[in-house]
Amino acid sequence: MTVKRILEAREGIPPASIPPDAPIRDAVDSLSDKNIGALVVSTDGLKVQGILSERDIVRGLKTDGTALLDRPVRELMTEKVITCVAEDSAAGVMARMVRRHIRHMPVVEDDHFVGMVSIRDLALLRLNEVQAEAEAMRHYIAGDL
Repeated sequence: MTVKRILEAREGIPPASIPPDAPIRDAVDSLSDKNIGALVVSTDGLKVQGILSERDIVRGLKTDGTALLDRPVRELMTEKVITCVAEDSAAGVMARMVRRHIRHMPVVEDDHFVGMVSIRDLALLRLNEVQAEAEAMRHYIAGDL
């Protein structure tokens, strides 16, 4: 199974990004409105310049309080972004995310941002895969082929 399977389920839904000069409060609104946990930071919506997660915002609020909300996203974003491509195996991407302690990974194609996968997406994909394998095994054992 590849990351592409997750992206196909979201076909027609544009990936969420925010400009680096936008205030953090706009990022909070976007995360809340879209019910997501991270945004790619990008001036043009294509080139990944950084990533901003709920976790980044919480840490910033602890340090700076509500004054953080008026600061630009660029001051809080993570600049070194770990990405994957649609052809990567879901299991491999999940392993990288667990190893790096990250919950969201942008998907790029030809250096353009095309989507985002979360550890939840990958876990659900794997769960569905295991359930399908178990069901196939039950049918095989029962002779229902």
